[in-house]
Amino acid sequence: MNNLNEIESEKYISLETYRKNNQPVRTPVWFVIKNDLIYVVTRDQTGKVKRLRNNQQVKIATCTIRGKVTGEWMSGTAKILTEEETQDAVKWRDKKYGFMAKIAKFLSKSKGQLLAFSIKID
Repeated sequence: MNNLNEIESEKYISLETYRKNNQPVRTPVWFVIKNDLIYVVTRDQTGKVKRLRNNQQVKIATCTIRGKVTGEWMSGTAKILTEEETQDAVKWRDKKYGFMAKIAKFLSKSKGQLLAFSIKID
């Protein structure tokens, strides 16, 4: 069941990415849904980006701020976006998360450039 409408109003999803040894790593992330894709904005020096460059397969589920999973897991494929697409994703994220997004941008500066990826649910 690929019903993204059900998760759109949620604040966090748990993003499961995979290390080279296929060990899963789960990270709670903010997200925006546009055109049946899930968009996540992060920084290019983060672990999840490193893992995505090796393996585009991901799983997502709704979760709490602390990463406690509250929804069903869905499998998908991530795609790292161009700079232009990233700018759009940042705008959407800032609109959804408002002031908190500005704080997050400031606090995560040391993790490199802003980078976004999309997730297409299988």
